[in-house]
Amino acid sequence: MNIPLLSFIVFFPLAGALFLIFVNRENEKVIRSLTLIFALINLAASLWLFSGFDGGTHALQFVERHAWLGKGIEYHIGVDGISIFLLLLTTFLLPITILSSWTYIKDKVKEYHIFMLVLSSGILGVFVSMNMFLFYVFWEAMLIPMYFLIGIWGGKRKIYATVKFVLFTMIGSLLMLVAIFFLYNQYFKAQGFHSFFIFDLYQLVLPTNVQIPLFLAFALAFAIKVPLFPFHTWLPDAHVEAPTAGSVILAAVLLKMGAYGFLRFAMPMFPNALSKFLPYLAILALISIIYGGLMALIQKDVKSLVAYSSVSHMGLIMLAVFALNLEAIEGAIYQMLNHGLSTGALFLCVGILYERTHTRLIDDYGGVSKQMPVFSAFFLICMLSSVGLPGLNGFVGEILCLFGIFQANKVLAILGVSTVILAAAYLLWMFKRVMQGPIVHERIRSLKDMNKREIVYLVPIVLLMFFMGIYPKPFLKKIEPSVSHLVKRFEERVLLTDKTQGSDYILPEVKNDQDNPQEKEDQNP
Repeated sequence: MNIPLLSFIVFFPLAGALFLIFVNRENEKVIRSLTLIFALINLAASLWLFSGFDGGTHALQFVERHAWLGKGIEYHIGVDGISIFLLLLTTFLLPITILSSWTYIKDKVKEYHIFMLVLSSGILGVFVSMNMFLFYVFWEAMLIPMYFLIGIWGGKRKIYATVKFVLFTMIGSLLMLVAIFFLYNQYFKAQGFHSFFIFDLYQLVLPTNVQIPLFLAFALAFAIKVPLFPFHTWLPDAHVEAPTAGSVILAAVLLKMGAYGFLRFAMPMFPNALSKFLPYLAILALISIIYGGLMALIQKDVKSLVAYSSVSHMGLIMLAVFALNLEAIEGAIYQMLNHGLSTGALFLCVGILYERTHTRLIDDYGGVSKQMPVFSAFFLICMLSSVGLPGLNGFVGEILCLFGIFQANKVLAILGVSTVILAAAYLLWMFKRVMQGPIVHERIRSLKDMNKREIVYLVPIVLLMFFMGIYPKPFLKKIEPSVSHLVKRFEERVLLTDKTQGSDYILPEVKNDQDNPQEKEDQNP
């Protein structure tokens, strides 16, 4: 394609936000409609891009590379099998979250939709950036709209939750920025010219003692975003206080940025350091699985329960990433998509209930299915998807993750199965208390079932749950080449780095990296 389609997808929501600035704030229906149109156009553009994506290669596609600030700072974007579905997930969920907010958001409607569009652009930029400086700009930029979404439209403790979220994220990000500039400086020493291009920096073969502090800086930023235990404490507060759409985006997409960071940066750049810390990282992931599940079991707030379920499910995803083999990482990426759909849908269901009752306490419900049978059916499917019922998407992802983990470490795989057991316990118990049983509270008798708008935005998610659970091949086929290349690169780099032990210098890789077919130009003559 001769048009900058990827740039269009990244910046069209931002352009839509700028357009909304000039719309009269009194025309709330127009603002909502325009935002939905912008989101649907962006989804259509991403599907067009996906139709031209070649799933048979690991190489970057739809690459755009332009000079920007000089000294290696370029506008450089592209997608591969690791990032393409995360981009699609983001554009798919945006119109759904806009529809879910149609009647829920009544105050500062214009500002709310502007921040939702800006947030979308920031997230998309993270997944497509191939220049590490550009990646960091998008990584930090998406904090701003999320800060306002929670801080203005959140619950009673919204200020506490949003400040905690930003402080946790920024502390890790600043250390990552220092590590990025160190890599940038070392590449200049080794090659004689400046570059922030990810695949250029991959070529640096760093001694293990140099890799370790750099890896820790990156790993902290990504572990906070996942979040791994013990960096998870911001997540339940942010989820509970955020508006429904904010919780959906937070759970479905933002958490995936941490796992994506480990795959895109920590694994290929610092293979030996990652290998040394694998036992500790695997233990943290396992603790996240068990701790998150046990905490979900004792929650009285249904939204808080779903939030802790994210800690547990993301723990399984990270345990699969740390297995470092093809099946586990394929499963981890597939499960990122599954978790985005199932947990996002659960938050949407909780939002539907909250909009009618203005309470999230489990004890305030009971017998809802008698008054809302259609909603009960949707809620049941979304809950079973999160549990991992065969025939639904969660089953395929969990099986692939556990199969790959079993190849790496049988004990960890056996313990990792606890995520399925615990999910069944807390989700089925929650469903029983909320949806079934006698109607105890009179307010439940006045509840109205789902309206057409709510059905419209949940139907596509449910259809995808069944499709991905029954026929995962189209997804896995496009993911496999990039993951296979990533694993092969990791194994080669571990061996190559072993040769540099005891060195106090940076050794550039001799062979050319196939991911960077463009000729390198000396930017510092």
